[in-house]
Amino acid sequence: MALRRELKNQGNWLFKYRSYVPLAVLVIGAGLIIYSEFNPEVSFIKETPYENIFEVFCIVVSLFGLYIRIITVGHTPVNTSGRNASKQIADTLNTTGMYSAVRHPLYLGNFFMWLGPTLLTGNFWFIIAFCLFYWVYYERIMYAEEQFLKKIFGKIYTDWAKNVPAFIPSFKNYKKPNLPFSWKKILKKEKNGFAAIFLLFTFLDITGELINGRTDFNYYLIGICILTSLLYLILKYLKWNTNLLNEEGR
Repeated sequence: MALRRELKNQGNWLFKYRSYVPLAVLVIGAGLIIYSEFNPEVSFIKETPYENIFEVFCIVVSLFGLYIRIITVGHTPVNTSGRNASKQIADTLNTTGMYSAVRHPLYLGNFFMWLGPTLLTGNFWFIIAFCLFYWVYYERIMYAEEQFLKKIFGKIYTDWAKNVPAFIPSFKNYKKPNLPFSWKKILKKEKNGFAAIFLLFTFLDITGELINGRTDFNYYLIGICILTSLLYLILKYLKWNTNLLNEEGR
C-alpha cells in the first residue's frame, strides 16, 4: 500500500508539472543537436545524403502525435481531456473514439510529438534514454490519473479499463465517438502544439546552418513557422477576447 501511495503522490506531482518537466529533455536534446553540428560523428544522420529527408521524417513523427491528440480532443466534452494542471478534472468518462482503443491517447500523442525532435538528434543512446524517461515519467502520471477515475466512476471505469489497453492501441473494440468532431475546440486547445512543432524545428534548422557558417536555410520550414505562429497569435486573441471559439458543452 505504501508503494501505491508513493506512486500516486509522485503521479499527482508530475501531472501538475507535466508541461514543464519534459522541457529539460528538450533542452538536452537541442544541446545535443547543436553539439552534433560541431561533432558529426555523434549522430548517425549528420553529413549523410539523407539528412534533409530525415528532418522531414522527424517533423512528420511530431505531426502524427499532434494528429492523435486532435482526433482525441475533437470528440470530447467539456472538462475532460484538458490541459488543466492544478488538479485532475473529469465530469464524464470518455469511453468512445480513441478512448475505446487506448486509455491514455493524449499521452500517446505527446510521446510522438516529443519523439520527433528526439530522433533529430541522431543519437541512438539519447533516443533510448528518452523512451525510458517517458515510460517512467508518464507511467506514474497514468497511475495517479487512473486511481482518480476509479474513485470517481467506480465499476463503470473498471469495466471499461479492463478491455482497453493503457498505452499501445488496439482497435478491435473501437466504438464511434459519441460527439461530433469540433474544430472550434481543436483551434482553442491544440494551437500551442501546432505552433511549437514548427517553431522548434525551424530554430534547430537555422541554428545548425549558422553554426556551419551557412545561410542555406529551409525557407519552406521558415514560412510554415511564420504562418503557424501568426495563427497561434490570432487564435489566442480570439480565445481571450471573443466568443467565436466557444461551443456549448465543448
